[in-house]
Amino acid sequence: MIAEWLQTIPPLAVYLTVLGVVGIESFGIPLPGEIVLVSATLMATRPELAVSAIWVAVCALIGAVVGDSIGFAVGRRYGIGLLEAAGRRFPKHFGPSHVALAERAFERWGVLTVIVGRFIAILRILAGPLAGALRMPYRKFMPANLVGGVLWTFGTTALVYALGIAAETWLKRFSWAGLVVAVLVGLTVGFLVKRRVIGLLTRPEEGAAAS
Repeated sequence: MIAEWLQTIPPLAVYLTVLGVVGIESFGIPLPGEIVLVSATLMATRPELAVSAIWVAVCALIGAVVGDSIGFAVGRRYGIGLLEAAGRRFPKHFGPSHVALAERAFERWGVLTVIVGRFIAILRILAGPLAGALRMPYRKFMPANLVGGVLWTFGTTALVYALGIAAETWLKRFSWAGLVVAVLVGLTVGFLVKRRVIGLLTRPEEGAAAS
């Protein structure tokens, strides 16, 4: 039943969904960009769905780079006050702790935060607007934006696609179970990496509080 339903979705709709969701998330609006990217890539492992993993990655890259650039321009135009106002209205996504975490990342890593932030949900949403608000030169922001976008989109697509194909090869009788295994492995690795990075950022604050 699931396979039949998926076959009714045009590949173009998949590509546009990836581009739109990733782009809006990169602009600074919290949407599940990573989940959409992973889901579209898993669809690409099913030949009958006619979804291209390459086009999924390309659309995600366009959305990521353009969305981050728009977020940068908005942050540069309206400054940190916009993030503070958003934090009061949407504390779950733009609360003071989130903004403080992102600011600490820029203090520690500078422009590299734009690259690293691609792999962490909080920074992925805030990196563009905050870089603009902090007056980072666009000539430094754009290369990092492009590099981070390429690493995240094509890296995630390649990894998830390989896991999906491998899972179906190993578990031919349970192909959908194979996809579930691939998702769980990917999410687990991603969670551990994000937890490690966030731990590095919050450690100084904890040390200061203890003293």
